[in-house]
Amino acid sequence: MWNILIIPFLGTTLGAASVFLVKREIGNRLQRGLTGFASGVMVSASFFSLLLPALELSNDMGKLGFIPASIGFGIGMLFLLFMDMVIPHMHLDKCEEGPRTGLKRTTKLVLAVTLHNLPEGMAVGIVCAGWMYGNSAISFAGALALAIGIALQNFPEGAIVSMPLLGEGVPKGKTFLYGMLSGIVEPIGALLVIFASGFFIPLMPYLLSFAAGAMIYVVVEELIPEMSEGVHSNVGTISFAMGFILMMALDIGLG
Repeated sequence: MWNILIIPFLGTTLGAASVFLVKREIGNRLQRGLTGFASGVMVSASFFSLLLPALELSNDMGKLGFIPASIGFGIGMLFLLFMDMVIPHMHLDKCEEGPRTGLKRTTKLVLAVTLHNLPEGMAVGIVCAGWMYGNSAISFAGALALAIGIALQNFPEGAIVSMPLLGEGVPKGKTFLYGMLSGIVEPIGALLVIFASGFFIPLMPYLLSFAAGAMIYVVVEELIPEMSEGVHSNVGTISFAMGFILMMALDIGLG
């Protein structure tokens, strides 16, 4: 089971390693495609791997079963909004910056992807904890599918963040290291959630939907605007659909 927690981190690492295969920057169409794909995977994972199990775990509440998922989802969105406001970082499209500080642009870029990786690590940890404690709505295969899906979306995310660092003049070796280290928060966050989850098992529907809300915040706040900026193109939309379908197939096929 512990190997599952490393899978998303490997996706970020492989994405960061793409800096060794390119010159200085990534094309706009390719970046849109990668961002759209990552968005589709995250939205699909939020629904099929997190919200649906949360709703199933609340079946005993009858028509009020939506309440835990709604509360958890809203708190997850607010949590990422708060983190987005207080942590100094740069938005991935580099058009806007977070709180003004004396930090370098490269540092803010690393903090940006680290912030985005946090809810993904939490999501994997929450699902793994649910499986460990015997929740019928969560299976080992479902946890594995979520980890693989997040790793798939982490690959383009790692590449998207590493390329601006390379464009800022950071050497390829350091760019790869920064990109890789930005993903280390995922297994750490997952472990912390697993260790703490034993105290909050009755709150599992809230925790699952909390992770979903945090992931959707990242998609709406960062990824979708990035894949839509500039001259109109359908690349991001098509890639979104591909990512959504792939994650849905993984979750249903393995789960």
